[in-house]
Amino acid sequence: MLKQIRPAITLALFFTVLCGLIYPLGMTGIARALFPAQAGGSLIAAKDGTIVGSTLIGQNFTSEKYFWGRPSATTDTDPNDSTKTVASPYNAANSSGSNLGPTSKALVDRIAGDVEKYGATKDHPVPVDLVTASASGLDPDISPAGAYYQVARVAKARGLSEAAVRGLVDAHIEGRVLGLIGEPHVNVLALNRALDATHP
Repeated sequence: MLKQIRPAITLALFFTVLCGLIYPLGMTGIARALFPAQAGGSLIAAKDGTIVGSTLIGQNFTSEKYFWGRPSATTDTDPNDSTKTVASPYNAANSSGSNLGPTSKALVDRIAGDVEKYGATKDHPVPVDLVTASASGLDPDISPAGAYYQVARVAKARGLSEAAVRGLVDAHIEGRVLGLIGEPHVNVLALNRALDATHP
C-alpha cells in the first residue's frame, strides 16, 4: 500500500510547490520586470508622492466641479449591524454588480433618480453608461459621449468656457487597444486630475 501512496504524495507535493509557489512567483517577477506600473496596480501618485488612486478603479466624485463616473453598486458591511450591508461605491474589496433585473422597482427608481440628477430631457437624453452600473462596480471609465454630456455642468461650476473643458475631454479620449479591441473611453480620474491641474 505504501508503494501506491508514495507516488501520489510525491506528485501532490511536487505540483503544490510548482503551481503554488514557483509559477506564481515567476509570473509576478516577470510582470514586475516587464510591466512595473501595471503589476503594482496602475497607481496614480500626486506630486508629493501620495497615492491618489488607480487607473483601474473608479472613484466616487460627487461635486459639480468634477466629471462623474458610472454608478457603482458595490456594498460594504453596515457598521451598525454586521448582518446587513450598506452602499459603498467603488469598494474594491467587494467588487460586484447589483444583480437587479430590468423589472426591479429599486433599479428603475435608481436609474430615474440618476436621469433626473443629470437633468436629462426628451431632446437631450443622458448616455446610458452614466446611469447604469458595470458588472464589477469599479469601472474607472466613461464613454466620450458621457464625458461630453457633463461638459456644460463642469464648465459652469468652475466658471470656465465650455470650449476649454471640451478640449480637456478631447485630449483624454483613449482609443481602442491596437485599434480593434474595446471602445473609445475616458478615464474619469485622469480627466479630473487634469481639470484640477489646468483650471484649479
